[in-house]
Amino acid sequence: MTVYLVGAGPGDADLVTVRGARRIAEADVIVHDRLVERSVLELARRDAEFIDVGKEPGRFTSQSMINDLLVSLGRRFDTVVRLKGGDPFVFGRGGEEMMALRDAGVASEVVPGVTSAFAGPLAAGIPVTHRGLSRGVTVVTGHVEGHDDGYFRRLANPDLSLVVLMGVSARASIASQLIEGGLSSDTPVCVIESAWTPRESVTRAVLRDLGSLNVSSPAIIVIGACAALSVRELMAETSSLV
Repeated sequence: MTVYLVGAGPGDADLVTVRGARRIAEADVIVHDRLVERSVLELARRDAEFIDVGKEPGRFTSQSMINDLLVSLGRRFDTVVRLKGGDPFVFGRGGEEMMALRDAGVASEVVPGVTSAFAGPLAAGIPVTHRGLSRGVTVVTGHVEGHDDGYFRRLANPDLSLVVLMGVSARASIASQLIEGGLSSDTPVCVIESAWTPRESVTRAVLRDLGSLNVSSPAIIVIGACAALSVRELMAETSSLV
């Protein structure tokens, strides 16, 4: 009896790892987040049981309730998959779930997934690091208590790409803090909504306009010089020369 924490990747089922797809196909029960794409769920057996524990307006499942559910299921079924968008350990609370299972004596294993922090920008053709533009990348969550506590002022670094997950609702505060921290208001930004799904949408702007953009969750915000790039365009130009 084992509970597998499986990364569902950034969207399309084609981006699930081979091991992840195998575990999904073997599962007796799949406990999944709200944003996991249907194409990923369709990798499961027809007789598998699905339990949606996703958080959305009007319906909230606490982390402690999810932990207890996983422990209970792990004691009753041979193979349980906890399916989480992206990678289980990148803002997915996978560590908390693993500790709860360990403390309860339930066997568990993690199957890494492709994190949306890097695959999301790639959907827009953005490399999060690029020689001469970005010396590194910082990944943060915008979904925190007290958006105006000054945290983002300390992240204003023109030499790095900043990737913000779950930051749409706080985008105006994020922009103002970064500008107050010294980042140019002309810094390129890109918002990728529903990356790697049929609903994907890409919006490009500059930092001073981030707060007024008409965008919605789920979305990934990329801030920095690399946000102006699009390797898709470069690939199209290259293919036209062949």
